[in-house]
Amino acid sequence: MTLPLGNEAALRAFRAAMDSGALHHAWLLTGPQGVGKGAFARAVGLRLLAEAVTPDSLDPGLEVPSTHPARALIAAGSHPDYRELCRLPKDADKPEGELARSITIAQVRALQPLFATKPSLSPRRVVLIDAIDDLEQPGASNALLKNLEEPPAGTIFLLVSHAPGRLLPTIRSRCRRLRFDRLDDDQMRTVLRDVLPEADATELAALIRAGDGSPGRALGYAGLGMAQLDDVMTAIARTGDPGNGQRAALAKTLGAKAAQARYEAFLDRVPGFIAEQASERTGPALAAALDAYDGARALAVSARALSLDAQATVYEMAGLVARLASPRLQ
Repeated sequence: MTLPLGNEAALRAFRAAMDSGALHHAWLLTGPQGVGKGAFARAVGLRLLAEAVTPDSLDPGLEVPSTHPARALIAAGSHPDYRELCRLPKDADKPEGELARSITIAQVRALQPLFATKPSLSPRRVVLIDAIDDLEQPGASNALLKNLEEPPAGTIFLLVSHAPGRLLPTIRSRCRRLRFDRLDDDQMRTVLRDVLPEADATELAALIRAGDGSPGRALGYAGLGMAQLDDVMTAIARTGDPGNGQRAALAKTLGAKAAQARYEAFLDRVPGFIAEQASERTGPALAAALDAYDGARALAVSARALSLDAQATVYEMAGLVARLASPRLQ
């Protein structure tokens, strides 16, 4: 539970609220997925509980020593004043397997016995939901809303949201929002080097581009050869691939069943690649790039929703990249 790199403004705002002596009971942590909202929530949840037990023994800031008993209790899943809700595995016997689609109303209702008693170790308890966007609708949202409207004494809610606009307005209105932004390239490089010490400069650069300010997203692409995909798309965008050979080879490579993860990464990456190309263009070239971008986004959505043939999808997607070439080369 280490504070993530970046978003120092969010850290300072939360620390100031703690120091004010009037900490709001519900916080909505918003921003792009993968920028550290969940890690921040877990770190400050630990700090809240540790500070409540030993208020005068901690250094300034939001860090908690590795030897603090609150850290060990949370790590063991046995802290009586801490609850974390997230999507559970579909099969309880396979904890690493596919997750359920939602955080269920049963999970939210299971908090009620906790709220029926006072906190055990201090005057404070923490409930963290990552992500509140995943609440089963409408039952789980309405069940949580009752607790936000009449917060149990000493309870702090930390609610992670990637898409706050989709939440019930009544939930948003009862929370103080803490905004998280994308990391810059230097911060991304620092995070990725720490997690992927063996990655070379080329791979790191490709992951930074693909991550678009989100370390979590970038790490999801690690080991998938993003640099090679970028090289192929750059070549297609430059020449237009007049003989369709590069498109066909890419489609054959990514269309194989064993390449599913790279295929998914390709669907994610192409719109961003086209957007990068568009940022360097003006006039008709910009218009062509924007049309290709819209087409790539729509195709990526359709490919997943309709389970389109992977090989045909890659070929079509690469054709959109080819539109970036000079018209005389196509």
